[in-house]
Amino acid sequence: MHIRAAARRHPHDDAPDTAAAFRRLAALPPGPERGVLRDEIVEAWLPMADRLAGRFRSRGETYDDLRQVAALGLVKAVDRYEPGLGNAFESYAVPTVTGEIKRHFRDHMWALHVPRRVQELRNRVRYAAQDLSGTTPGRRPTVAEIAEHTDLSEDDVRAGQEALESFSALSLDAAPPGGDDGYSLVDALGAPDPALDTVVGREAVKERLAALPERERAILHMRFFGDMTQSSIAEELGLSQMHVSRLISRCCGRVREQVMREGEA
Repeated sequence: MHIRAAARRHPHDDAPDTAAAFRRLAALPPGPERGVLRDEIVEAWLPMADRLAGRFRSRGETYDDLRQVAALGLVKAVDRYEPGLGNAFESYAVPTVTGEIKRHFRDHMWALHVPRRVQELRNRVRYAAQDLSGTTPGRRPTVAEIAEHTDLSEDDVRAGQEALESFSALSLDAAPPGGDDGYSLVDALGAPDPALDTVVGREAVKERLAALPERERAILHMRFFGDMTQSSIAEELGLSQMHVSRLISRCCGRVREQVMREGEA
């Protein structure tokens, strides 16, 4: 079946006359014949999908990728269109294809995950700034002016403005604003604090240490918190250094075994 363009019956020259083809498609059962006719309809409307994709060429995505997304939207429109409702296919397909492209930008083009509400605030703030630019020559519209123009709160306007910078991300090797001398963003990244492991260890043994006899607790406190040597502890308590060494080893082994057993449990 050959589908011919009928420019006079549609607002665009890339709109073919497929009304009869859609009626036939709706009447055909699933099978090879229906698949061939469906493909012919999609191919006939591809110029329109390409035209819609071209509207978004300046937004950071390649035209080839936009064409693929638009073609996917066109296929969905062909599969969902019901000619019996009496509406022209073009009036149904245009918002379907455009919506597919916008969803692509919303879901795949942001370098950072931004909630949909914030994305919508970004668009409203961006369009409002463009509208107001002619009334505020020589300066940018203020937050208050944008809020009044959009009926948004000033906090929402600020959130939208922050999202304007979230569509793409800087490399960690890039210099921060105003930075020089080879300083880059990666130099500002933090690192895990080794003292955190000490905190975890202390909390894990606190209860076990409290259960030790008083003399053993005193020895461990002098050794690990008072930074005393074994000979100093022995002299302080009137014990031999060997005895102090055995007590420290025995207490530490007991506490370690209890903590490990509790962790496995």
